[in-house]
Amino acid sequence: MPKKTLILCLFILIKFTLHYVIIAPEYDLHRDEYLHLDQGKHLAWGYLSVPPFTSWVSYIISLLGNAEFWVKFFPALFGAFTLVVVWRAIETLGGGLFALVLGATAITFSVLLRINMLYQPNSADILGWTLLYFTILLWLKTEQNKWLYMAAVVFGFSFLNKYNILFLVAGLVPALLVTKNYKIFKNSALYMAVFVAFLIIFPNLIWQYQNNFPVVHHMKLLAESQLVNVNRLDFLKEQILYFLSSIFVLIAAFISFFAYPGFRKYQVFFWSLVFTLSLFTYLRAKGYYAIGLYPIFIAFGAVYLEYVFQKRLTWLRPVSLLVVLALFIPIFRVAFPIRSPSEIAKNAKPYQKLGLLRWEDGKDHELPQDFADMLGWKELAQKVDAEYAKIDDKKHTVVLCDNYGQAGAINYYSRYKDLQAVTMNADYINWVPLDEEIKHLILIQNADDDDPERNKEKPLFRTIHRTGRIENPYAREHGASIYVLLHAKVSINAILKSDIEANRWD
Repeated sequence: MPKKTLILCLFILIKFTLHYVIIAPEYDLHRDEYLHLDQGKHLAWGYLSVPPFTSWVSYIISLLGNAEFWVKFFPALFGAFTLVVVWRAIETLGGGLFALVLGATAITFSVLLRINMLYQPNSADILGWTLLYFTILLWLKTEQNKWLYMAAVVFGFSFLNKYNILFLVAGLVPALLVTKNYKIFKNSALYMAVFVAFLIIFPNLIWQYQNNFPVVHHMKLLAESQLVNVNRLDFLKEQILYFLSSIFVLIAAFISFFAYPGFRKYQVFFWSLVFTLSLFTYLRAKGYYAIGLYPIFIAFGAVYLEYVFQKRLTWLRPVSLLVVLALFIPIFRVAFPIRSPSEIAKNAKPYQKLGLLRWEDGKDHELPQDFADMLGWKELAQKVDAEYAKIDDKKHTVVLCDNYGQAGAINYYSRYKDLQAVTMNADYINWVPLDEEIKHLILIQNADDDDPERNKEKPLFRTIHRTGRIENPYAREHGASIYVLLHAKVSINAILKSDIEANRWD
């Protein structure tokens, strides 16, 4: 096996190993992961919150047994593919062994380790951005039309994973114009490639049309409830933090487009970064939306530094590798749930200084939001199972939850295969089993519920009692209550159907 291939395999092994040790045993899966796993049980060409690609992966996970091992495996796999694409980009740019090792180190020990920690569309999204930029790099170098078609395929599947890829294109088009690469727009192959991309995304567009474009509603809700709390200056600060340990590699990349003659024809990447970041800043986007911009710059920076660190400066090569590792260690200690929740709460200052305790509500809490979203789920499922076991008529029993995290976690951890947990939240609104008569409910309500006595349901059921709540003090779901509502007096199916309609949008 060639030396370079052996080193690449070593980096891939390191990456996979890290993803199985960076989460302490006190944590469960993340709330979003449960939703995505349940989507694999209801395959469709679209969902209220995401396109269909993640559901395809979830279906594969279910075929493999649905174990947590596989839930962690696939985002790590997408991260490993991203590493390989950057490696290939370095080779394409003429980089040698040092550039390859520096680039691989910078990618492995970066924010991508955090992104690839969770089973969400973000890992495949970053891979899509990196791969699309790589196809553009190959086209700029060779001007072979096959790379335009490859770019179209990459865009199509990236779109089916997350609509975020549109922002890359929104920055890339003006960048091609200002760098005088407008000849690409005179190439008929470009428009054939666009047609190929359209064919790939067409089923999802049809689904959006048939469902009154829920993505528009989702983006509006996101802007009103979360993005409104995003500070534009904080967005820009976060961009520095994501690759802080290898920031010098990114700076070298930016310099290289103007100082290194061989890279001047690739200035389109620099201006694409400028345009896309400007658009994200204007729209108050979340910081992580832009992470996909940077891996390709790691490739440029690594090759340029290899060129700079020649002759008398070769001693800087091992130093630069040590710098990446040394700077990542303090980041590693706070960016990953390697400590128990109680340990983090007792030593919260490092997290607070970096703004990691600020949630999407704009307020500081005891734990980072992602960590709090990984707690209390097994506890909830076990308590629901205990109540479900007491009900004789399980066929006509449904677990109705306040949010998708609760529903998905119960479905994932419950030992009862026939148990159905749903909610009037997210995609579950389409999965309520109205084809079977519902007589009993196990109801999960958040701690801030305004009807703890269940006065709204008393006229509907013969028996109502609260049986417990989530006790984990660090869980975001802390205090969520569990109620058992037995023997419906009226048709619960009709009431649930009206609730579903009330929660839909025109």
